[in-house]
Amino acid sequence: MTEQKHTHDPLNVDEALSTSEAFLLKNKNLLLGVVIALVVIVGGYLGYKHFISEPKEQKASEAIFKGEQYFGDDNFEIALKGDSLGYAGFIKLADQFSGTDAGNLANAYAGLCYAQLGKYEDAIKYLDKFSGNDLLVAPAVMGALGNCYAQVGQLDKAVATLLKAAEHANSMTLSPIFLIQAGQILEKQGKNAEAVDAYKQVKNKYGNSYQAMDIDKYIERASLK
Repeated sequence: MTEQKHTHDPLNVDEALSTSEAFLLKNKNLLLGVVIALVVIVGGYLGYKHFISEPKEQKASEAIFKGEQYFGDDNFEIALKGDSLGYAGFIKLADQFSGTDAGNLANAYAGLCYAQLGKYEDAIKYLDKFSGNDLLVAPAVMGALGNCYAQVGQLDKAVATLLKAAEHANSMTLSPIFLIQAGQILEKQGKNAEAVDAYKQVKNKYGNSYQAMDIDKYIERASLK
């Protein structure tokens, strides 16, 4: 099926995505979970790097620390572009420290900031630059990327990215969210059998998750279309 742009009709996309547990970028509690995960992991990472990293990596880690504070306080514009006190902003830091772990993380932060500001094309640009193989931050960023694709009408990419994020995470926390999101987009596209498959993964693989409590209604709805 050919993808169609829906950039000027965001309500339709929202209807396909939004349940209280489903849409990561619009659900404050879920986003906060991602933020906490990032901050906790990064905090430990920075403590480690502070003592043993090479000079460039240490300098990069220290440079993004203030941005993480702005990000945690929802000051997304300042986190992105910097302040008047010497903090450069994630955009400049991602470029300045390209090739370092901290620079890589700055791409993720920049993408999440743009997403929160509703600038989804810019969010995609930076989220797509992030590279990671861990089981928490990497799939969370990938899921955010999938949601941004949905917001700009690239629904096939959104589904593929969300399914990949769910598989990569393989967790009761993130995977059911991404699978439900993918299923809702597939329903919007009229791909109801594929939507059922996504929902059944929640039921069969993540049956003890919170989202699985209501998954039968999703399966029934898509099956009857």
